[in-house]
Amino acid sequence: MALRLSTAVRNKMIGLQATVSAILTDGIDSTAFVFSDSADTIVDSNGGFVTAGFKAGDVIVVNGSTGNDTMTGVKIKSVVAGTLTFDTDAVIADEADAPTGCTIAAAKGGSLKDIFQNGVLNVYSGAQPATPNAAVAGTLLVKLTVSSGAFVAGAEASGLEFGDPALGVIAKCADEVWSGLGLVAGTASWFRLVANAEDLGAADTGYIYPRIDGTVGVSGADATISNTQIVVGAPYTVDTFQLTFPMQYGA
Repeated sequence: MALRLSTAVRNKMIGLQATVSAILTDGIDSTAFVFSDSADTIVDSNGGFVTAGFKAGDVIVVNGSTGNDTMTGVKIKSVVAGTLTFDTDAVIADEADAPTGCTIAAAKGGSLKDIFQNGVLNVYSGAQPATPNAAVAGTLLVKLTVSSGAFVAGAEASGLEFGDPALGVIAKCADEVWSGLGLVAGTASWFRLVANAEDLGAADTGYIYPRIDGTVGVSGADATISNTQIVVGAPYTVDTFQLTFPMQYGA
């Protein structure tokens, strides 16, 4: 058993720097930003956070506020229309109306957690391809999302998240249920984890699709699934999924 990383994943991990993925400015995109210390939220009066592309798991950069510029680097817990929610005590001070020109931006980096943020785990029958750059082999049996929700490439809803790394290991978010309904009857044998952008499973000769392939089983596999015998319409969950970064390469 061994997880196989696509060339796109390895290239991104080696060379991708943090990038700004969304930005809003008070007085241009919003009538007012409201920071709430007690609720740990930032509210955009125009309700534009989702439309602008802010996503759970991104970190924020705040500039030009009265007392919250030090929030820079804080992770977004959830996004609903005009509200960003954070962990307890993340918002520094109440601001009923941030100064005109205050800017809130979202940024993400090149870690595995960032690369596969809001991705999806596809489970297949048949033989696992030689590399993740190769086209999908076998039949798609189950598409695993958060709580079996509908997944749309490019959208945050129902996309999978990893938790924070510890001791060189990153695992599925503890508060997420990774599950899906059987699409086709068959025996699950391997999976492909893909990123949030659309990936139709074709051969990746241009190295643009982040992918991780691995084995599937009820135990002792790269991904542990509740049952490898897939029945159409039946629910299935991934109970354990984690990625370990090696301490040493080679002898």
